Amino acid sequence: MSTPRIARTYGAVNIGSFRISAMVAGVTETGEMVVLGSGHRAAQGIKRGYVSDMAAATYAVRDAIDRAEKMANTSVQKVWIGCSGAGLTSRVFQRDIEIGGGRIEEEDIEQLLVAANDAIQPDGRIVLHAQPAHYWLDGAHGVANPRGLHAERLGVDIHVMLADGAPVRNLTEAVQNAHLDVAAVVASPIAAGHACLSPEERDLGVALIEFGAEVTTVSAYAGGMLAGLVTIPLGSGDITDAVASAFGIRRFQAERLKCVHGSAIASPADHREMVPVNAPGEEATGPAALHADDKNRIPRAELISVITGQLGRLTEEVTRALKSLGFAGSSGQMVVLTGGGAELAGLADYAQGALGRPVRIGKPIGLKALPDAHAVPGFSTLAGLVLYAAADPVDIRSFGPSYQKTLRYTGLGLVTRIAHALKTYF
Repeated sequence: MSTPRIARTYGAVNIGSFRISAMVAGVTETGEMVVLGSGHRAAQGIKRGYVSDMAAATYAVRDAIDRAEKMANTSVQKVWIGCSGAGLTSRVFQRDIEIGGGRIEEEDIEQLLVAANDAIQPDGRIVLHAQPAHYWLDGAHGVANPRGLHAERLGVDIHVMLADGAPVRNLTEAVQNAHLDVAAVVASPIAAGHACLSPEERDLGVALIEFGAEVTTVSAYAGGMLAGLVTIPLGSGDITDAVASAFGIRRFQAERLKCVHGSAIASPADHREMVPVNAPGEEATGPAALHADDKNRIPRAELISVITGQLGRLTEEVTRALKSLGFAGSSGQMVVLTGGGAELAGLADYAQGALGRPVRIGKPIGLKALPDAHAVPGFSTLAGLVLYAAADPVDIRSFGPSYQKTLRYTGLGLVTRIAHALKTYF
């Protein structure tokens, strides 16, 4: 059986504080999304989602996309980029127009979206996304497609993602300096939602927590749309720093301890287990850690205590964020954890106990040929960027001044219009 031909190719770059990753994916003629190549490298010039060194960030972006292109054996000129900093905020605007009981046609929806575009008030910030979430007619809410229905009034809920202009321009410039065109800047909660959440979850109500290296984003989905988000300037990198400080070791040693021996859940055996500070083959290098034995090993119980102490701070902030988003109702509402920090062992069980809600770990779905190393929570946003690009959701800003209102003529009005045309042209 022959391999389906790639109909269109997409490129994506996710600029995180811990790593910068890139992906080249293609959509086949059968509509299947296939990963052609992906790559990543350690982040440079990025601090808590903001560009702090333009030259270093540009070099890291170019290196990551080069790795993805080499694996894909093709190049891309245009990419979708992810943004987790820049003071992201989410707002919902509403607008309605009068239909007069008539049948809703395409021009009615276009007229509504033009009116909704005028209703957006960015308050000096830039608009990353302005997408119709659902329509409502008279008293019926949550209508996905109003075409062909009759209504007195037609309304729409518009989800708008706002960001600070300068940080977004810095991200864009870092990518453009790497000789790439920016197709769009996509808020990471929206991209991660495309990769990790099912349409049913978004409709029923779910909280998506993206646990990054230096930024944690808490977003609430309800009724099929992102209803709000809160950004917390804490992440898994703060856990690494706490481990490094507690034992007087280097950051790279602390990161390895956290990833290899760390856990969010303690066990009785932890007090008897000693874990090596240095990697295999490096036992004789570096100074001895605080609280270490003569073989430079530390008690696993102390390591887990430091980790859970930092997690306690983070879950307190997450709880406050969920309450501010109105996600404080039934305990049955699902919480999905994603991002690189979500790869910590036992985190789902810890979060379920701390938040009092069912919790699962979100991984990328809907992509064929995704390498196992990238089919993990840390690459959810990257995968979501190509899925978002392929979905090409409607943005109401595309309905602008070029739109011309269409007038409908019926009855006497139609006869008058025809008579006027006959006089004019004949």
